[in-house]
Amino acid sequence: MMISRRQILGGALGGLAAGVAWPVLADAPARSVRPMPRGVPVASLPATSAEVLIADARLGDAAVASYVVMEAATGTVLEQREPEAPMPPASVAKSVTALYALDRLGPEFRFRTRVLATGPVVEGVVQGDLVLAGAGDPTLQTDQLGDLAAALAARGVTAVTGRFLTWDRALPPVAQISAEQPVQVGYNPSISGLNLNFNRVHFEWKRASDGWATAMDARGNRFVPAVKMARMQVVAREAPVFTYEAAGAAEQWTVAAGALGKGGSRWLPVRRPAVYVGEVFHTLARAQGVTLPEPQALQGAPDGQELASVDSAPLTTILRDMLRFSTNITAEALGLRASGAADLAASAAAMSDWAAATYGVGCRFVDHSGLGSASRVTALDMARIMRAAGQAGAGVQPLLRDLGLRDAKGREIANSPVRVTAKSGTLNFVSALSGHILDPQGKELVFAIFLGDTARRDALPEAEREAPAGGAAWLARARSLQWQLLARWSQTYS
Repeated sequence: MMISRRQILGGALGGLAAGVAWPVLADAPARSVRPMPRGVPVASLPATSAEVLIADARLGDAAVASYVVMEAATGTVLEQREPEAPMPPASVAKSVTALYALDRLGPEFRFRTRVLATGPVVEGVVQGDLVLAGAGDPTLQTDQLGDLAAALAARGVTAVTGRFLTWDRALPPVAQISAEQPVQVGYNPSISGLNLNFNRVHFEWKRASDGWATAMDARGNRFVPAVKMARMQVVAREAPVFTYEAAGAAEQWTVAAGALGKGGSRWLPVRRPAVYVGEVFHTLARAQGVTLPEPQALQGAPDGQELASVDSAPLTTILRDMLRFSTNITAEALGLRASGAADLAASAAAMSDWAAATYGVGCRFVDHSGLGSASRVTALDMARIMRAAGQAGAGVQPLLRDLGLRDAKGREIANSPVRVTAKSGTLNFVSALSGHILDPQGKELVFAIFLGDTARRDALPEAEREAPAGGAAWLARARSLQWQLLARWSQTYS
């Protein structure tokens, strides 16, 4: 299947549905499952095998299908395949990040973004500098920033005698989560102590009489401030669709004219988030009657009287949204805040060490979101983490999305008494799923499924990584296989 330039420009893979028929679940096994590692309790092997289902999924000769399903109460492994194969966890890594953040930060933790004044306010004028000080909040949106500007105006502030400063050092700067990703994908932004709109800028284009009219903005629901620091130029070429270059404090994009069509929009990543946030706050403050100088970066620690602030939701709410919508920037910001490390690599290593000390596993993470394909987790380790965390009363099961039980096409089976709560993860030619199966009698199973053709993924040229040929169909088959395995386990072991 060929992917058009317009599909790349739109920047999204649509909903996927596999065209695989629902299997008969009572087939005799083609061969027995693999032997268990020593020291792991083993239940009686089921009367059916998953090998036919795996073969029918046609994931590729080099693909690995790895899974473990165990009883939550006892840790007894009921079924396994390639349980100790190191696999890319993709966004399933966010479940570990959630546990890490809960342990290190606490469930009531909140990020606070503050506006500080270094001098008194006299007749509406700050006698000194005004500082917009971030705490690393990855969920801050334009509407909240607009409300922060309104709160400043409500204090009677109209101007400053000094500078307007932005402080983004609450987290170490991260230029991008993964260097493997195409330049234009919004799920691979920068991270800093000041973040906005998941560090994405909105790009919109329309056909005009002399070419195209383009606009870049930081839109929210109530405020749509234009942005100058991110600039777009339409170029007469066929490929690449996008290019990016840092130009001083600005970010210069180009887009291929041949990919634009009549009009459309998409979100693009921001690489200088503090500059972005500073410009947007400057615009929103002006709209509230507060005149500020052009923003400058503050290098030292912020200080001064707090004039206004906005708090994030509590950590449990942030984690629920992160696990539901799989927001990469949220995972990275929380991991960096939890570790206090100097950079992303050291932070991921600290989380790996924490997982080893807490759960006795050998996971190796290169980030907190799972976007980097070099992270490695085994299905056995992932299942052990999910089980141990739940047994300790600190699991993420209450925060995971309730997926019900689904058929081979991903459609929820109506009135099924079996519930599945899980976190999924997707990279090109990689699909992961881990969570809990709960039956109406209260029995709970814990599972992890990792499917991947990493050789095929690694061979992709950069131009094809956003929407590779065959990628959507492969993912649909992988997801179908996962649901068939879950249905099989729920029928066999519940």
